[in-house]
Amino acid sequence: MQLAKHIAQGNLLYLSQSNQRLSVSENAYYRWLAFASPEGEQVIQSVMLKRKPWRLTLPHQTALMLPLLFFKPNRIVELGLGGGNIQRFISHLSSAITIDSVEHYSEVIDCFNQFFNPQSNPVHLIYSDSTQWLLQNTLIYDWFICDIYQQDIQSYNSAVNQLTHLTRHITPSTCLSINLPDATDQEVNLLLTILQQVSRDHNITYFHVPNYLNIVIHLLPKQWQIYKRSKRNSYSYLPKSIFSKWQNFWQHGKNI
Repeated sequence: MQLAKHIAQGNLLYLSQSNQRLSVSENAYYRWLAFASPEGEQVIQSVMLKRKPWRLTLPHQTALMLPLLFFKPNRIVELGLGGGNIQRFISHLSSAITIDSVEHYSEVIDCFNQFFNPQSNPVHLIYSDSTQWLLQNTLIYDWFICDIYQQDIQSYNSAVNQLTHLTRHITPSTCLSINLPDATDQEVNLLLTILQQVSRDHNITYFHVPNYLNIVIHLLPKQWQIYKRSKRNSYSYLPKSIFSKWQNFWQHGKNI
């Protein structure tokens, strides 16, 4: 991976003293957020290009954003802030979009505010456990974006529980995008089965991200008629140059 070479070495900016074992590092070009795995290895969660902080730097982030080919969302919620790549990208794409980020760890929010919002964009950050927030929230969103294996989820059963609460918010016109960073085939098949049972008004497309363990799943409303919408970008905020590239990316998805 080309990016891995660029971030092989960096200067440590921040090291957590809490149980999260969170760190922020940078070099001349990139700044990145990492967590320590149970084995003690540093797992990079997100990477920001310092010269253009709104750029998506990891392939699974582009895969998550692919529904932007087909609609112009007004209100988005992401469950899990991380280093704020989605926040920065959406804020740069259009000021007409409101994006809320639900994050369970205050330390992650503090790191975002200090290190990953260099343009001081106005952001709406919600400090809450995502499952509790789903139980309590009644706002209507056009698009739910979820990292199903957030750091606060301790077991696969809890992940399924979170997904069950999440699907209760899905209407025939709602889009849902899910990132599975490291799931077995059995786990993926189980989640796809659950989604099939609650998604009669949606089409399901999923992607194996090349050279990564990530699998990204999208539930797209059938009413969109995406075959027609994918032909031109009149339904999209994406610039034509990005729209054309992402059209090709979309062709690699698998439908169920």
